[in-house]
Amino acid sequence: MKILLALAGALVALALVTPGWAAEPLVDAQWVKANLGQPGIVFLDVRGNRNAYRAAHLPGAVHTDYARDGWRITKGGVRGLLPDKRHLEALAGRLGIANDSHLVIATGGYGASEMAVATRIYWTFKVMGLDEVSILDGGMSAYLEDRRNPVEKGDIRPRPATFTADMRLDLLATAEDVRRAPGSTLVDSRLGDQYLGINKSGSVKRRGTLAGALNVPISWLTVNGRGFIREAEEIRDLYRFAGAPTEGDTIYFCNTGHMASLGWFVASEILGNTEARLYDGSMAEWTADPANPVERRIETR
Repeated sequence: MKILLALAGALVALALVTPGWAAEPLVDAQWVKANLGQPGIVFLDVRGNRNAYRAAHLPGAVHTDYARDGWRITKGGVRGLLPDKRHLEALAGRLGIANDSHLVIATGGYGASEMAVATRIYWTFKVMGLDEVSILDGGMSAYLEDRRNPVEKGDIRPRPATFTADMRLDLLATAEDVRRAPGSTLVDSRLGDQYLGINKSGSVKRRGTLAGALNVPISWLTVNGRGFIREAEEIRDLYRFAGAPTEGDTIYFCNTGHMASLGWFVASEILGNTEARLYDGSMAEWTADPANPVERRIETR
C-alpha cells in the first residue's frame, strides 16, 4: 500500500513538472510554482503596469507591453490587426520564445478585458503555430495571494531566440468570411449596450452589430467579471441561455479583435470547438466600409 501511495505521489509530481506533455490552456498558481526554472518554459508577464512587474513577478518572467510592443498594428486605417509573419517572428525571438518553448502568459487577473490581453497573445501564438501555450488562471493577483509563492524583482533581459512561424490562418476570419456568414454562427463578445446599438466604441464608425449575431459578453466568461475563467459546464449553461451553439463554424468578433479573443479562447480551448475563429478586424474594419450592413436592435437618437 505504501508503495502504491508513493508511486501515485510521484506521478502527480511528474505531471506538474513535465513540460513535454501537451500544454493545458489554463494553469494555476500551484502549477507555476512547481515549474519555475524548468527548461523550455517561458513565463511572459503582460501586465500593462511595468512598475508592478518590476515590484514582483514570476521568477525568470520577461515582460512585454501589449500596447507598445507591436502585438497589434494599424493597416489601412484599421487599428488592432494581426501583424505579418516576419514581424511576429522577430517579436517572439526578442522575448526569448522559440518553437520548442512552452509559453505561459500571466496578466494581472483584475478583469475580463485584462484577461483578454492574455487570450489575444495566446491566439496570436496559436496562429503562429505554437501549440504549447498556457495562461495563468486568475493572473498575478491569484499567484500573489499566497505570500509564500516565490517572486523576483526588477527587469529580466530575455535571451534572444529563433522562432519560425507556421501560420494557421484557419483560426483567423476575414470580412469576406463574414459576408459568407450563412453557415457560420456570429458571436458578438461585447457588452450588451454596444451589441444592441445603444452605444459604440470610438474605434467603430456605426452603432450596431453584424446581422444575425448572437451576444455572449466576455464579462459572463470570468468569475464575477475578474481573472478566473469559468468552468466548462457553467459556460455551456450561459451559452444555452444566449442561444449560442458551442460547436460548429463560429466567428467571434468585438470592436477590434481584443475582447473577442476571450470568446474564442473559451470556445476553442475550454469547450473544444475546433471550428471557432476570430474576426481580427471586427466592427472597426466592418463599419469602415459603408457598404457593409449593420444591424441595430434598439433605435436611439
